[in-house]
Amino acid sequence: MKAEEIKKLQDEVTFLRGEVERLTDELVRMVSRNLDLSERLEYDVDLRRRTQAAREIMEARVERQRNADLQDDAQLMALVEIHVEKERPHLRPDFNPAAMADMLGISMTRLYQLFRHQTIHRTPEAYIDNLRTLAALRLLREKPNYTIAVIAEEAGFSNVRTLQRRIQDAIGMSPVDYRLMLNRDL
Repeated sequence: MKAEEIKKLQDEVTFLRGEVERLTDELVRMVSRNLDLSERLEYDVDLRRRTQAAREIMEARVERQRNADLQDDAQLMALVEIHVEKERPHLRPDFNPAAMADMLGISMTRLYQLFRHQTIHRTPEAYIDNLRTLAALRLLREKPNYTIAVIAEEAGFSNVRTLQRRIQDAIGMSPVDYRLMLNRDL
């Protein structure tokens, strides 16, 4: 190879090394910029999520305060029924009078007073049990392929034995006998 060609190749290598260095620097700047933008985006998303959560908490507090101010038992009982129909909280085994009072934004004392004055169930526990029993009876009719354990779970009972007792108390027969009776009538 000629000295001239070697010099030309060396110049080209030097130029390419400079380009690689420049492109590496540019890449570092772009990665750094992307990381910065990504952090900002994460911050914005987190801020929006926290803002939405705060908004929901504030709206719930406002509604609870509005509910707590309700002096009329009939209006408050109507509110209970609206929540039950819309949200169906009784189908969760952990739903209890404390959760109901929290849902309404009233004290436990106020909840028990409400039920004492407004219902034939006399207690929030009895009301919740009645809702679960009705749900279980409906499931026994509508879902003949469901096991009693699945029906207990779907209706919000914590165990099968409780479901069996509630059905026995309500209609005078076990869930299995009730289902047999329904099948005979078909």
